[in-house]
Amino acid sequence: MQLKQHRKMMLAITISYTLLILYFLFFAFGRLDRAGHTTEYTFMFVPDDFFRVPSLSDLLHPTVMDAVGIGNIAAFIPFGILIPLLYRTRFVRFMALFILSILVLETTQALTFLGSFDMNDVIQNASGAAIGFGAYKLGFRTNNDWRNIAAAGIASVFLMLGVWGVFGMASQVFTKEMGPFVAINDWNDSSGSPSAGTKLYRFKIGGQDVEPQYNVYSAEGKSKETYTYTLGSKKELYLFLNYGIPDQKDGHGSIRVTVDGHEFLSVTAEAGRHEADMSFIFLPQANELAITIEGNVTLWDVGFKEMVYTWN
Repeated sequence: MQLKQHRKMMLAITISYTLLILYFLFFAFGRLDRAGHTTEYTFMFVPDDFFRVPSLSDLLHPTVMDAVGIGNIAAFIPFGILIPLLYRTRFVRFMALFILSILVLETTQALTFLGSFDMNDVIQNASGAAIGFGAYKLGFRTNNDWRNIAAAGIASVFLMLGVWGVFGMASQVFTKEMGPFVAINDWNDSSGSPSAGTKLYRFKIGGQDVEPQYNVYSAEGKSKETYTYTLGSKKELYLFLNYGIPDQKDGHGSIRVTVDGHEFLSVTAEAGRHEADMSFIFLPQANELAITIEGNVTLWDVGFKEMVYTWN
């Protein structure tokens, strides 16, 4: 009789906690209001930043996303304890069914516009359940319920810290960051010849001296000049360029940047403005780059920073 009452209590706790989690997954944080203004499904099969968890330094000034990163793991630890208490199951079977359930919930979130399908959430939720299962195996070894609960709680903390450390190392290995600046004149133009128009010289814009460090581009007395480069199908680049009309030149000019036939930038500069501008453009992929200069606009220090893994 006592065993049946114990099982009923565990079942009631499990159902109540499941309903609480479902509430946060589908209705909390203003999801219903946002769903009415969403028209596109969001599926993120590859996380933007691998295993989002805050570092120890981040916790000194925690953000909402830091709380989400920890909560996505910690909130699912109880399932790894409660489910084995209710049903005898092996770790592999438990994790397979749990991951399948999370995939269904994530897909439902995306299809109902009440959230998004985020593979990073699946990884973190499953990690929480795995921590809970490990805590159950380590903690529930006696006939004393309170002692078992305390042991499982302590085990959960230590396992959570271990997973946190592993995720932190994985994030360092698999997260991308900007690589070093590479000047455009380090490439040949589309004909295979060394790039032209890169002779350095000083000039003034708005009375301020400008000293280019890498290259200078202009129409060289023509009405229009186009510089074309083959980059070799590089991916995830940031193109940086500075532009303006030098003080000693009148009139106006424009710049147009196209990549593989698609226009990414088109700006007009006026001589009267007399101040330098800096732009950067994200290019998801780039094979052929063309920069067209018209009028008296001068470009300088044009180059790329490529997104690379830290181990590169």
